[in-house]
Amino acid sequence: MTSGAGVPTLDASEKMISRDFVGLILSVAVVGLGLGATLPLTALTLTQAGYGADVVGLMTAMQAGGGLMVIPLVSLIIKRFSAREVIAGAAITVALATLLMQFTANLWVWAGLRLLSGASLMLLFTIGEAWVNELADDSNRGRLVAIYATNFTLFQMAGPVLVSLIGDWHTTRFAVCSAIFLFALPAIGLVRAGASTASSHGPHGSWRHVVPRMPAIVAGTAFFALFDTLALSLLPLFAMSDGVPERLALLFGSAVLLGDTLMQVPIGWLADRFGRARVHIGAALAVIALLPLLPWAAPRPWLCWPLLFVLGAAAGSIYTLSLVACGERFRGAALVSASSVVSASWSLASFGGPIVTGTLMRNVGPGALVAVLLASAVLFLMAALWELRKGEAFAATRNS
Repeated sequence: MTSGAGVPTLDASEKMISRDFVGLILSVAVVGLGLGATLPLTALTLTQAGYGADVVGLMTAMQAGGGLMVIPLVSLIIKRFSAREVIAGAAITVALATLLMQFTANLWVWAGLRLLSGASLMLLFTIGEAWVNELADDSNRGRLVAIYATNFTLFQMAGPVLVSLIGDWHTTRFAVCSAIFLFALPAIGLVRAGASTASSHGPHGSWRHVVPRMPAIVAGTAFFALFDTLALSLLPLFAMSDGVPERLALLFGSAVLLGDTLMQVPIGWLADRFGRARVHIGAALAVIALLPLLPWAAPRPWLCWPLLFVLGAAAGSIYTLSLVACGERFRGAALVSASSVVSASWSLASFGGPIVTGTLMRNVGPGALVAVLLASAVLFLMAALWELRKGEAFAATRNS
């Protein structure tokens, strides 16, 4: 709507949507900061205690295991509680779990706390991703989803930087990370008390109906979940194996996330302008071309930092555009089901990937990290090309 002077204004419903969107992206972004710090801090603490990459990978996987455990309960939870209540509860729970890691070094207790954190974070991300797609429409979906992803990644990127500053604070470092999660609560205050996710619209969409329509979405999510988790946990160990000093190695994850953060909005614009599928496939090709260069570039700063930046941008866009594709294909309850499938894909890759990669790095060599990421990127590219050919064949049949 416009005012008498012809200046665009927002009606009440648009203002409420805008308020919900701002509250959503700010609360999820602050959680990203806590998550971005907790993962490398856990890896650093375990390494300082004398554990190898296999134990680091296993402990990282526990968080994903918690996400897998909670996924069957998502539909029940979002029918009973508002989005604001779930996000607030998730932030408080993960803060408490992180705080308790400060007071024990028992690996079994840590595993349980990482499971609890993973379950809470999975609820938060499933609802956030479905909700931002519900607030968007097809004309601006790429940009809005990119803004959501960029805000999250921007804060997550600062996590390893924070760890490089507080890594020596042995008596308080997990407590500091715990406090960060609580800063999400003021942002949640911007969200309407009664706001809910798309689950309230229409009948529940079974995952059996949505999964056959999203092979590339699942593969793209799995790739980036693996990439993101390994960049924050095992990539610094890969860098240190090439002689990179510890403090610089911890920043490898931040360099990757910097590219992811700065380039998602431009890539979202490209997707809105030229088509999501084309940009999606182009991002996969870039990742596949750049990954083999990483072992050679790691000890060469003049090449390493630009490579990590571009690699992060391309890898991050695979996930962002997977979320965009989810919003393009599904609505209402089916969108929540599709978002749950995306969450399951993320959890499976985050759970199994670090275990497999950490074991391979220990037994085969640090280069196994690149091999695992390259294989997962190729798998996504194959799924995306198959979907593209299937869509073209369907269009040709329909038009004949």
